[in-house]
Amino acid sequence: MSIDNTSAGPGRGVIVAIVVTVLAWASAFIVIRGTGEFISGGALALGRLVVGAVLLGVVVLLRGRWVRPSAREWLQITGFGVLWFGAYNVALNIAEHTLDAGTTSMLVNIGPILVALGAGVFLREGIPKWLAIGAGVALVGVILIGIGSAASNDGGVRFGDGTGVLWCLAAALAYAIGVLLQKPTLRRIPNAQVTWLGCVIGMVACLPFTGDLLREVQDAPTSAILGVLYLGAVPTAVAFSTWGYALSRMPAGQLGITTYLVPPLVITFGLIVFGEVPPPLAIVGGTVCLVGVALSRRRPRKAPAAVPVTDPDKTMAE
Repeated sequence: MSIDNTSAGPGRGVIVAIVVTVLAWASAFIVIRGTGEFISGGALALGRLVVGAVLLGVVVLLRGRWVRPSAREWLQITGFGVLWFGAYNVALNIAEHTLDAGTTSMLVNIGPILVALGAGVFLREGIPKWLAIGAGVALVGVILIGIGSAASNDGGVRFGDGTGVLWCLAAALAYAIGVLLQKPTLRRIPNAQVTWLGCVIGMVACLPFTGDLLREVQDAPTSAILGVLYLGAVPTAVAFSTWGYALSRMPAGQLGITTYLVPPLVITFGLIVFGEVPPPLAIVGGTVCLVGVALSRRRPRKAPAAVPVTDPDKTMAE
């Protein structure tokens, strides 16, 4: 449950949790980019989820609280796990085989708009004017990134034929649908339990990649194996826990705005680690996408309450 305590502002613990979450999720794009050279998309997703499931399972055990899901909740959690933890990770990993980390993070960050649109249609929350405007602006940004991703940057690195963009959009869509399935389950079931179940289900969905993981790990350097362990421990287990901690202590809308910091951080990390810079048109497109996301979160100003007009003649007569 989100606690709206905007007047007091977030405490030190919440600020630390936000910083840890944003840095962890930004670092994931960099580690995936580096590890993907040695471990394929499906195998990397499976390895990450195995580590995450074990660590998140420890958290659930330590908390000692378990709520039995209903049949409907099991279906929702299953869909959430398969899509967000399974399909999202596989698609994201494959996307970074042809796209730099910064471009990938900018594309995936349209996920909040897709969530809002899905909630408006399927959860009947409506589609406000600014949401529609923001979605349109973000679509223009995606088109610009798609055009720019086929060009070479100053370092001569070619970013593919557009398939990476499609994989990013698939990842964002899987994330959005997964969140829409997850949302109803959090009304009754603890966040830690739902997250762990989703991670385990995503891991099971990725089991067909077991052979690839075992074979590729044998030939991969130690740095790649450490990358898999890092992805499971930090961006998955730690970041999801700190995100849940912050979410329970501040409004979700305010917390969601902090994810705008992820793409700039990823671009900075990518430049430092790999010397990669997204093509100029992709950067423009990513900026347009972020503007679209920001516009989608705008709310119409509330009209001032009407002040009843008193008839002075009538008042005097009374």
